[in-house]
Amino acid sequence: MRKPRALASGDRLAVVSPASPFKREEFDAGIAEITRMGFEPVYDDSVFARAAPGYVSGAPEVRAAAIRKALADPRVAGIIGVRGGYGSAQVLPLLDAAEFREAGKPFIGYSDLTAILTWLTVKAGLTAFHGPTVDRLAMGDAGYDRRSFQAALCGRQPLGELAPDGVDAIRPGEARGVLLGGTVTQLLATLGTPYAFDPPDGYVLVFEEVGERPYRLDRMATQLRQAGLLGRAVAVVIGDLPGCEEPSGVVTARAVMEHVFAGFPGPVLFGFPIGHTKSPALTLPLGVQCRVIADGKPRVVIEETAVE
Repeated sequence: MRKPRALASGDRLAVVSPASPFKREEFDAGIAEITRMGFEPVYDDSVFARAAPGYVSGAPEVRAAAIRKALADPRVAGIIGVRGGYGSAQVLPLLDAAEFREAGKPFIGYSDLTAILTWLTVKAGLTAFHGPTVDRLAMGDAGYDRRSFQAALCGRQPLGELAPDGVDAIRPGEARGVLLGGTVTQLLATLGTPYAFDPPDGYVLVFEEVGERPYRLDRMATQLRQAGLLGRAVAVVIGDLPGCEEPSGVVTARAVMEHVFAGFPGPVLFGFPIGHTKSPALTLPLGVQCRVIADGKPRVVIEETAVE
């Protein structure tokens, strides 16, 4: 697994929009937060493009060109997406894994950008970062965990122990493996394509979602199992799944997770504040070794540096 270069204070972060368009006020607030962290945000007018029928940020060629431009620019140290939504899968055929590996620049995002994160980690063999997009940074300290963001991207030491409040062990145990995954609808959408989520045996699955009713969560877990992907995992780290309750409240997301993972042989954690969380979102480096411990103090221990 190739590791990108660590970021440092003053580095330039290229801001790209591989998926949906965004609100300008959120964009501006997120840009200000990047500056507050000590980085210099850079972008061109293509980030504001929109293409018909209106739910993507410019034509796929425009979005891919912005990413490739950032990779080729020696003044740019890393790349961060503006928001999720839809569209990242459209740019994958226009990207080159060799360019990413040669550039050695960290790519940061979540949600729809899981398509790119998966391709980078599983197909291109490059560590990537399941972390806040610019619209999440716009929320400031309420939107993301600055410590894990900077430690994961700037630190040349392993991120170490992550034991946030509110995490529960719904299956006990301890396991070690490579951390992979993200927003599950996006993982499943890659199946049957050249960019398919195809993790190795012994990996740790990150299972994160938003706004999906309980039966849909069940369907996702069932498809992961029937596709053979869940059988390769030694542990599962589940987000807090906001908006995934039945409107009546009778069936909860947690209850579904307890049900569908009841026979899983390794540790399963629920409520990790990642991605679409109501809490400040942690940044997780994907493609690195970690240890999942499901006991009285549920935690994930990142045992390997994500940058060099």
